Amino acid sequence: MATGADSDDEPGETGDLFADPEDYYPPSPPPTSQTYTTQSGATVTLHLVGHSPLEAHHLWNGSRVVAQHFEAHPDEVRGRTLLELGAGAGLPSIVAAILGSARVVVTDFPDPDLVQTMWKNVRGCELIPRAGDGEDLPIVVDGYVWGADVKPLLAHLPPPAGPGSSQGFDVLVLADLLFRHSEHGRMLSSIAGALSKKRSSKAFVVFTSYRPWLAHKDLAFFDLAREQGFEVEQIFERKMDRPLFENDPGDEEVRKTVLGFTVRWPREACLEDQEG
Repeated sequence: MATGADSDDEPGETGDLFADPEDYYPPSPPPTSQTYTTQSGATVTLHLVGHSPLEAHHLWNGSRVVAQHFEAHPDEVRGRTLLELGAGAGLPSIVAAILGSARVVVTDFPDPDLVQTMWKNVRGCELIPRAGDGEDLPIVVDGYVWGADVKPLLAHLPPPAGPGSSQGFDVLVLADLLFRHSEHGRMLSSIAGALSKKRSSKAFVVFTSYRPWLAHKDLAFFDLAREQGFEVEQIFERKMDRPLFENDPGDEEVRKTVLGFTVRWPREACLEDQEG
C-alpha cells in the first residue's frame, strides 16, 4: 500500500488520496458585465455572476424590454412601489428606481454571490437618486424563493395608510421566468401574496419562448393565472434584432420575439372597490 512518502506529497504528509486533481473540473467562468443605454443616452453597467444554475449569468431580453417599456411609460413606476422576482442583474428594478419609484425591492434566489452582485449593480448606479448622506437609496436587494412567505418582502414597504388599505406592491416584474414550467404555481403564489389588491396594481410578465416547441407550456402560466382568478392581458410584442442564443434550435422568429403581459386582480377582488 502506498504511503505519503511514496507519493508526490512532501515527506511526512499523507495528502488526500480522494481529492480531485486541481484541473479535474473546468474553472468556473469569470463574472462578466453588460451595459444598458437609457433613452437619455446614459449608460447603466450591469455585473453578472460568472455562472449560475439559475441562469442569472445572462442579461435576458425580457429585462431589457421591460426596462424600455418603463422608460416609454414612466407613470407605470414613478411614485409607485415595485417588486422584481428572479431579477438576475436587476435591470428593470434599477430603471424603475431611476425613474422615481417610491420603493423598489429587487429579489432573486438567496445565493450569496447573486445577492452580492445585485447589490453591486444597485450601489454602483449613480443614476439612482439618493437622499440624506447619499447612502439612502429607494431600492433594496433581498433573497427570495418563489412561493415562500412574502412577509419579509412586504416589510420593506411603509405601513398601510389605514386599516382598510391594501398592503402590497403596486407593480411586480417577472422577466423571462416562464421557461421554468414547474415553478409557475409558485410564481403565482408570490404574485397573489405580494400584489396590492388595487385595480391599478399589475404584474408585468414578459418572456421569450426560447424553446419554441415548448411555447404552449410557457403560455400555460396564463391559463393557470386565469384559473386562480386573475385577469390577463397581452400588452405588447417586440421583435429583437437577433435571438439571445443564436445557435439554439427552433424557429428563429419565435426566439427573437418578446411578449409582454399584465396579470392583475379583478375588480371584485380589489379592496378599494369593496370600500366604495
